[in-house]
Amino acid sequence: MFEAHFQSFDDRSEPGATAPRVVALRAELARRGLDGFIVPRTDEYQNEYVPPSAERLAWLTGFTGSAGLAIVLADRAAIFVDGRYQVQVVEEVDSKIFTVEHLVERPPPAWIEANLPAGKKLSYSPWLHTVDAAERLAKACAAAGASLVAVADNPIDVIWTDRPPPPLGAVVLHDLRYAGEEAEHKLVRVRADLQKLGADTLVVSDPHAVSWLFNIRGSDVPHTPVVLAFATVPKEGRPALYVDGRKLNNDVRHRLEELAAVREPADFERDLAALGSEKRTVRIDPAACPEAIARLIEDNGGKILRGVDPIAPMKAVKNAVEISGALAAQERDGAAVTRFLAWFDREAPSGRLTEIDAVEALESFRRDTGLLKDVSFPTISGAGSDGAIVHYRVTRKSNRRIAPGELFLIDSGGQYEDGTTDITRTIVVGTPTEEFRKSFTLVLKGHIAIARAVFPDGATGAQLDSFARQFLWRSGLDFDHGTGHGVGSYLSVHEGPTRISKLGTAPLKRGMILSNEPGYYRTGAYGIRIENLVLVTEATAIADPEKPFNAFETLTLAPIDRRLVEPAMMSAEEIVWLDAYHARVRDVLSDLVDGQTREWLNAATVPIAAK
Repeated sequence: MFEAHFQSFDDRSEPGATAPRVVALRAELARRGLDGFIVPRTDEYQNEYVPPSAERLAWLTGFTGSAGLAIVLADRAAIFVDGRYQVQVVEEVDSKIFTVEHLVERPPPAWIEANLPAGKKLSYSPWLHTVDAAERLAKACAAAGASLVAVADNPIDVIWTDRPPPPLGAVVLHDLRYAGEEAEHKLVRVRADLQKLGADTLVVSDPHAVSWLFNIRGSDVPHTPVVLAFATVPKEGRPALYVDGRKLNNDVRHRLEELAAVREPADFERDLAALGSEKRTVRIDPAACPEAIARLIEDNGGKILRGVDPIAPMKAVKNAVEISGALAAQERDGAAVTRFLAWFDREAPSGRLTEIDAVEALESFRRDTGLLKDVSFPTISGAGSDGAIVHYRVTRKSNRRIAPGELFLIDSGGQYEDGTTDITRTIVVGTPTEEFRKSFTLVLKGHIAIARAVFPDGATGAQLDSFARQFLWRSGLDFDHGTGHGVGSYLSVHEGPTRISKLGTAPLKRGMILSNEPGYYRTGAYGIRIENLVLVTEATAIADPEKPFNAFETLTLAPIDRRLVEPAMMSAEEIVWLDAYHARVRDVLSDLVDGQTREWLNAATVPIAAK
């Protein structure tokens, strides 16, 4: 009945190939007189999603998650992943070759200090590590009495004989009716910031920033419509855009040449060296910029001015057109998700549905809108114990039937030209257990606490993160991921710099869109997550605030499974919020869905008080 067009269910992990590949890597390192190599998940653009040609970590280790790093020494090796991937990494990686380490609790620098013998040379590619990360690694090597050695060519690329070619996704112009601001005006704003910062030039190393700045989109990486490109913006004079010319048709090239000098990627290193030789002061973001860029500038006499990329906070604050587009995308997407939820409730009790069936159905409902460009990430479709794997990706090998009596977690999103969506719903198949209801309600209470939060302008995500965890904490429970991340405008579904997490230090500003997604995961049993997107707005409920205060407006529209709610655990204010949310969902979506779905929607959004 359904099929997926935008995601594959092939098992990309190749654990059986790990041993000979590690042997080959060690041989190549020995040939070079090196004692180890660091293999990050990222590409030279520090992307979350990378093209097949940059999947070096997966090729070497078998680990297919979106964040991680491996270190291979002559006699030992380790792979580092965060809390989202602790279950997945064990299933994909050969434990006889790699020990598994927690990326946050025992990060690579700590492991290096404890495991790298004195006098050894640990190598790395400076294009694949940020300035900050490379400095931490160098400090750890020094503490171990060893040295960190940069390599000009990546040894993985030497031994990966059938490595795919780099991508050549066509560049398209992002229309003003979606962007809401001309690229010329964005460049004026960036130059004004450079004047204030005392920088001669900004290096734009993040392709999301490049794509936003020049109002272009591409298809170089899965699920995120960015153009893989670098750029430089001088405070005076013509910017430069470094992009493979084969990606540009005549119309796109003409438009870009009105804005900037369009150059080939091969020119980038030469031009960086020229900035150095001209003694320019160059602004880079050390947390995002590859160390190789800073090296080329400094080694040729230039000065590096460190700081946050000024484009990042500009991009994070959506303009009125982008906000209007986000609202339209959420209504369209919410109708598709609601059609799926109604279909799932009809079909799942039979016990015949599989996790892949659910993914294909949901994507099909989104495609029926006629406006879906891609899914915004591979759909997480986890039944029972699979739901406890935070970033579970179903494959044909892992696919299982969704059984009555289980919880089913589905985390998904769509890419539309007017907005990017991300939503998670947890659904019970059949009758919920008391434990299901208790755990779900604790998560829901945290979700509502974020949704109802009022906070001073400039408050950070770290200040709000515990709002979502407080009820779980009181029961001795927690979740090992952030509460929320920024979301782009037809860009990355995971957009910096703002996030709601223990590490979220960037201020929350009006116009930012973030996720609100607390959860709870009982390993081997079930997972629960409730996710909506929210917009930072003015807090209008405060009559006479002493200073500006903000609040969240929930954007996502789809029912939350009332069967899993335990009203006795909720306050009156929480029940009012949930009933009001469901009334809004019903009012907005009723005319956007078919009659059968509308009947289901009416039943699914009955007020709690009327249960």
